[in-house]
Amino acid sequence: MTTPKHRLELPPEAEPARDFIEALVARYESQIEELKQQVRMLSEQFQSLTDRLQKPNPRNSSVPPSSEHPHGKPLRKPCKRRVRKQGGQEGHKRHLRELVPIEQCEAVIPCVPESCRRCGGLVRPDESQPIRHQVWEIPPIQPTVIEYQLHRGHCACCGITTLAELPSGIPRGQCGPRLAAFTGLLMGHFRQSKRRASSFLRDLLNIPCSPAWTVKIQNLVSDALSEPYCQLQAELATQRQLYVDESPTKQHNAKAWLWVAVAPMFAVFGIFANRSRESLVALIGDYSKMILNCDRAKMYLDGPRLQWCWAHLKRDIQKLIESNDKQVRRLGQDLMRQEHRLFEIWQRYKRSEIDWKSFRRLTSPVRKEFNSLLLRGSYSGNAKLTGICDEILPRKDHLWTFLDVEGIEPTNNAAERALRSAVILRKLSFGTQSSRGSRYLERILSVSETCRLQRRNAYEYLISVMQAKFAGEAAPSLLPQIEEQAAAA
Repeated sequence: MTTPKHRLELPPEAEPARDFIEALVARYESQIEELKQQVRMLSEQFQSLTDRLQKPNPRNSSVPPSSEHPHGKPLRKPCKRRVRKQGGQEGHKRHLRELVPIEQCEAVIPCVPESCRRCGGLVRPDESQPIRHQVWEIPPIQPTVIEYQLHRGHCACCGITTLAELPSGIPRGQCGPRLAAFTGLLMGHFRQSKRRASSFLRDLLNIPCSPAWTVKIQNLVSDALSEPYCQLQAELATQRQLYVDESPTKQHNAKAWLWVAVAPMFAVFGIFANRSRESLVALIGDYSKMILNCDRAKMYLDGPRLQWCWAHLKRDIQKLIESNDKQVRRLGQDLMRQEHRLFEIWQRYKRSEIDWKSFRRLTSPVRKEFNSLLLRGSYSGNAKLTGICDEILPRKDHLWTFLDVEGIEPTNNAAERALRSAVILRKLSFGTQSSRGSRYLERILSVSETCRLQRRNAYEYLISVMQAKFAGEAAPSLLPQIEEQAAAA
């Protein structure tokens, strides 16, 4: 017969029934212990399922911000420090549209008062300076059509007929260099579909156009950009440091990957079938002697010198902070505290408040503390911590390259910023439909981002490329000049 864990204290009148009462209490204690174990087991299962169902968001994972519905975003807590109102602040520099010189105006129309605004009497114009008011307007757009008449001539000697040739620089088709450049930018730089582009040309520019013709113009622009693109891609291998990132896309309903490599003064895009190291090498060549700013994806791990992106790491730390496990949450908070300290010092260095030597001295204890926290998580025995900590610890030096090499950024924001426009285009067009379309996209995106980095007019550059194409000449290069590279450095 089972007995309770502790001897029961019973009143004298209950002593005859002690055996029965103790057996009943022992049975209830056993049932309670079983129920406790079931509750403990169910709690663990619930916690595991809750963690698995916890939807990742852009703040605690690498999920893109565009995947989150605007109404689903959490409301930001009001910042106590921010008391200023929206809009221009008191004392800020005004930005006005400057009046163009009078000689550049299409027409100058003097406006003279017809009568006195008080009594209605006759007024005489005085000699004071008038108030200038300029109105900007778009004239009716009418495309320029030039006809070339090719005459035939008969040879008086042999009687053969000879047809005249088009002048140098005149295209064989009906699309001129400015129209080709504009249409190419419209479908790539400005992210318009073939139908939208043809509708724009037809309705706004009064140019008869079909979607099929925009495809022909696209291929024409792509061929013209082949040489400048190859020059940029070859230049990647000579760089000291590159920002590299990738994003999924589609090519003819098959999964593909859009890669980008960003140098200080130019960027190169490439579309490949997979996300492997071979694709990385195909884009940038041998990277054994350069520093790559990247995320912690596997294809980068064999790089001799990396700078892992702290923006990605911060989101991973935020995920730890949002965990229901107290141990995980505590380590996440400790890691985030060191991250804040690190970037406060980094911002002081970027504002030139401290020099490079002081920056390294001030960040040295932060670096040691952060590494020790990773070690603590690795030996915690908690599977939610050992995974991320064991991943980072063997290659923890990749976190601190920007502390060892001057001029390296701690994040990969340059590559992500370059990819943003391409990601929006992918969401609008669902990728490309052929390898030829992929070549056009990677070339036009490279031109667009490179011109932005070099502060060049992408339209004017593309016009010069098309003019060279029609004249049978080499396309102008997009390679940065030596003085531009020095300024960027």
